[in-house]
Amino acid sequence: QVRLVESGGGLVQAGGSLRLSCKFSGFEYIHYAIGWFREAPGKEREGILCENSRDGSTYVADSVKGRFTVTRDEDKHTTYLTMNNMKPDDTAVYYCAAELIDWIASVHEMCTLRRVGYWGQGTQVNVSS
Repeated sequence: QVRLVESGGGLVQAGGSLRLSCKFSGFEYIHYAIGWFREAPGKEREGILCENSRDGSTYVADSVKGRFTVTRDEDKHTTYLTMNNMKPDDTAVYYCAAELIDWIASVHEMCTLRRVGYWGQGTQVNVSS
């Protein structure tokens, strides 16, 4: 059974940093693309970072480019979203997501069209000005 559990959300001041974790279970990382999405109040869920570990491709949304990065520790079955130079507009519920690589055309498609089979429960991030 595929399961994704996020943690690490909280309150941070503008300009600060935060790292979210997503612990996954029930699948082999090499077969799945992993994505980070966020949903701000009154807005649609936005794909911000999606990666395919099989071919190394990564999609990064313009809104977070140069500030957010994704890394993973496969031994710990965990992927991390590191957020630097945060802004109040980054306030949102952040979700980890996964989809079989063979079921998506690209990580661009996964992030921009929300081609996701599995979602985590989300973790709240608030950025104060």
